[in-house]
Amino acid sequence: MSKQKIVIIGAGIVGASVAYHLAKRNQDVTVIERHPAAAREVTEKSFAWIHTTHRVAPEYWHLYDVACEEYHALQQDLSELQIHWHGALTWDNPPLREQLRFQKLNREQLEALEPNLKEYPDEAMFVSEEGAVDPIGLTDLLLSKAREYGAKVQFGTNVTQLQQEDSRLVGVHTSKGFLKSDVVVLAAGTIIPELCNPLGCPVPVTPSPSILIRMKTANKLIRTLISNAQFEARQLTDQTLLAAEDYIDESEENGSEAVGKRAFETLRRSLKGGNQLELESIQVGMRPMPEDGYPIVGFHDHTKGLYLTVMHSAITLAPLIARLASSEIINRESRSELVPCRLSRFKDYTRDDPAVSRA
Repeated sequence: MSKQKIVIIGAGIVGASVAYHLAKRNQDVTVIERHPAAAREVTEKSFAWIHTTHRVAPEYWHLYDVACEEYHALQQDLSELQIHWHGALTWDNPPLREQLRFQKLNREQLEALEPNLKEYPDEAMFVSEEGAVDPIGLTDLLLSKAREYGAKVQFGTNVTQLQQEDSRLVGVHTSKGFLKSDVVVLAAGTIIPELCNPLGCPVPVTPSPSILIRMKTANKLIRTLISNAQFEARQLTDQTLLAAEDYIDESEENGSEAVGKRAFETLRRSLKGGNQLELESIQVGMRPMPEDGYPIVGFHDHTKGLYLTVMHSAITLAPLIARLASSEIINRESRSELVPCRLSRFKDYTRDDPAVSRA
């Protein structure tokens, strides 16, 4: 396949990952981002856990089973990439998907692994293979490498309209002019429905808010990533501790500020040396959540030249899915790994099964 003009809308972790893989394979790539820098929407507010063992439907197991391997491969390509492969420690949570790599730890082992906890369960599950990243750093690195391969990135640029002729996209209208395209990749998270609705191709994605709490600490208090019924926390750096919480509502009692402050106080009480913690910020991230919770990836079967990439957990899945998606975009051959991710599984949104050849 000859070099294609590919416009990617969105410079979060998904858009940056796709740009990297496409540019590496000699495509003519332009990334459009409305913010003045990358990763300024949900990626910036991500807890960034490479979480491969939570419960998912069996048809998606294969994606999570190789997510860590994909990150290790990415590290081989990008020597600057820093990943915290410290493992994840869980207890008092709903049971995870059964996998052989689970390791049961007793109280004595937990005390050795995490010496700064004030209380310990009798038993916990440890997954040594899981890790975490700096989501902004990873996104910036991928875009930087994409640029080295020839990609162009336009920050501070709003997309005003996708231009369609007959049933094919031919370009993108932006606040800085019109860009012709052979393929438009939508990696714009929660605004994807807004861009697709005028084309008559709605996409079932809604915002799912989550809360990220950032704290300063004089010393490293957590060695792994800890997830339990009381808190979910990890060190981003030795001086920065992150916690994640579920969004409840907008009331004074359960709004994001109240939830974030409660999480902060919980960690102060739960950790030896927790009194040194200083609350730095509480942010709400609007995760793009497909209707059934699983990725929507692939060419749209009725709008040629439109490729969808939207998912939760984006941090976990973006490097893998971006590599597979780039193969589909370049070769126009369906990757079997992505078949469960097609829009066609939502019967209210498509009329028949998608075929990559229609792109």
